[in-house]
Amino acid sequence: MPCTATDESPMIGGLIFDLDGVIVDTSEFHYQAWKRLAAELGIAFTRDDNEKLKGLSRLESLDTILSLANPYNHQTGVAAQSRKIELAKRKNSWYLEFVRNLAPDDILPGVENFLVECRQSGIKTAIASSSKNAKAVIDSLAISHLFDCIVDGTRVAKAKPNPQIFLIAVKKLNEKPGSCIILEDALAGVEAARLARIRCIGIAPEPALLPADLVIPGFLNFGIKELCSFDRLIRNPA
Repeated sequence: MPCTATDESPMIGGLIFDLDGVIVDTSEFHYQAWKRLAAELGIAFTRDDNEKLKGLSRLESLDTILSLANPYNHQTGVAAQSRKIELAKRKNSWYLEFVRNLAPDDILPGVENFLVECRQSGIKTAIASSSKNAKAVIDSLAISHLFDCIVDGTRVAKAKPNPQIFLIAVKKLNEKPGSCIILEDALAGVEAARLARIRCIGIAPEPALLPADLVIPGFLNFGIKELCSFDRLIRNPA
């Protein structure tokens, strides 16, 4: 049964999920592909550097990597837009090689059960990811039937923290921002949710890491019952 204010009318109309770090963890794939590209360019790229790319678009991520070695960029001219597009495509081809090996077992713990509960409760679900490969990832995980729509990086002109992608998802779900909740693991996504005026549940190991309305470590101990409790609390704070 959906979360309700009077146990008669639904109050949560839609849940909007980021993909990487929420549904599945492909951060290692991204890291390995970016590290390979950075090595070809003679740029040192660490896991700490990779953390700075969370929530950024492909070209924004590339710009961040190139900024690690400004002298190199100026000497070789790799900052030219056409060159950057070529480099981003190369990185993406390596990333897709990893994605093709994804399987349902790679879904993060508790996520599939939570999505099934949402379906049974009549709550609509959407993916809103800056990744242009979101559909390929969801197809590999065999869970496309658990989402009403997918909004990815091919549908938006501006990446998070711009709220555009979330507002498009709300519209596709035929809901209003106030009836939706976003599930995010990145600061840029949480900020985008705030700008869209949509409630946000952060996914992080510690609450202090994300300034969301609620922060949970994952979905193993979080289901519709807990979602409804959060919904009631945020609407009727003590």
